[in-house]
Amino acid sequence: MSRQNEMYYELSDAAYMLQGQPMFKILAKIKEMERAGENIIHFEIGDPDFSTPQNIIDAGVKALNSGYTHYSDSMGDYDFREIVADNNLQSRGFRPDIDQVLVVPGANALIYYAVRCLVNPGDEVIVQDPCFPTYLSVFNFCGVKPVGVPLYEKNEFRLNPKDLEARITEKTRLIIINSPHNPTGATMKPEELEEIGKIALKHRIYLYSDEIYARLNYGDIPFYSPSVLDKCKEYIIVANGFSKAFAMTGWRLGVGIGPQKVIEKMGLLLQTISSCVPSFIQRAGIEAIQGKQDAVVAMMNEYKARRDLLVTGLNQINNIECLNPGGAFYVFPNIKKTGLTSEQFAQQLLQKGKVGVCAGSDFGSCGEGYIRLCYATSRQNIIEGIKRIKYFVESL
Repeated sequence: MSRQNEMYYELSDAAYMLQGQPMFKILAKIKEMERAGENIIHFEIGDPDFSTPQNIIDAGVKALNSGYTHYSDSMGDYDFREIVADNNLQSRGFRPDIDQVLVVPGANALIYYAVRCLVNPGDEVIVQDPCFPTYLSVFNFCGVKPVGVPLYEKNEFRLNPKDLEARITEKTRLIIINSPHNPTGATMKPEELEEIGKIALKHRIYLYSDEIYARLNYGDIPFYSPSVLDKCKEYIIVANGFSKAFAMTGWRLGVGIGPQKVIEKMGLLLQTISSCVPSFIQRAGIEAIQGKQDAVVAMMNEYKARRDLLVTGLNQINNIECLNPGGAFYVFPNIKKTGLTSEQFAQQLLQKGKVGVCAGSDFGSCGEGYIRLCYATSRQNIIEGIKRIKYFVESL
C-alpha cells in the first residue's frame, strides 16, 4: 500500500486529541485482573454500589409498558422539564422558564455541548486544577486552551476566587466550577461561589456550574448555587444529573439550565447527535424527583458513615494524610511522604496491594502527590481496602 493510501486512512486531528476518562481505563484493567481470578478492592470509579431505588425502577418499567418507547421532544418531555423547573425553585430559589431547561443523556454530555456552543478553537476556559478529566478531554477535542486554577490542600481544596480572577485574559470565554468537587470532595463556601459569579459577570464571561453532586452534601457547608445571581437568564449555566444521588448511573439522565439562547443551541447539538433522551427514562426521572426519598436519604447517611470510616483509616497509615471532605463521595489523600509519584503509587498498589485507586495526576498537574478514592462501596470493602493500603505502604 502506498503512503498516499495510508494517509487516506488517517483519523482527524481532533480524534487524536481525545483522552477519555482514566478511571474507565483503570476499571477495564481491574476487570481483566478479576477475570484472571484476582480479588480487587474497587475505589477507582464513581459508581454507587447501591441499586437504583425500586420506586424509580418501577416507574421506568411502567412507562415502557405504557408505550413510552418513541421519540420525545429533543429538548426533553415538557412535563418533565416543568417538574425540573419546579424542583429548582425548591432547591435554588428560582423557577427557570421551560425554554431554559434541557434534558440530556447524562450530565457528562453537557460539558461538550457547552464548550462547543460557547468557545471557539484557541479561546481559553478556566477550570479548577485538579478537575474532572472529561473537561480536559473535551478541551483537547475542541481545540480549546485550558487555564487551570490550582487548588491547595491548605485551603481544603476550595477554589480561591482571587486566584481565578488573576487568570482571566481577553481570550477567556468560559469558567467551569464544580462544587461539591470531583476529585477532592471539597465543598466551596457560599460567599466564595457568589464572588466567582460576580467575577464572571464583571468580565462578561459565561459561568458553567457543575452541580452533579449537589445532593451529596454532608452539611458542614450549606449547598449554594451561584445561579441565583442571574436565575440562569444571562450568563450562568447549571449542570445537574441523576446518576450519583439517585444511583442511576446506567440510566444516563442529566439536566442543564441556562440562558435561553444558549440552551437552544445546546439542544440543537443534542438533536443532531442523539435526537432525544428516551421518554421512559424521563418518567423514571419524574419519580426520582417526586417520589419517596427514603432510599435516597438512606444512601446519603451511609455515604457519610463510609466517608468517616475511610478518612479515619487512611489517617492511621504512616505517610498518608487525608482531609475530611464536605461532599460528593471521594477522598483525596496526600501520599507525597511515601516517595512515590501518584502514578507509581496507583499502579503499584493495584499490582501488589490489589486495590484500585486513581492517580491524582489523572485530574491535572496539581493532583500530583495525591490519589483519589471513591467510597461508593461497602464498609466491609473499605475496612479491607485500608488494611491492604496500610500493608502496601509499610512495605515500601
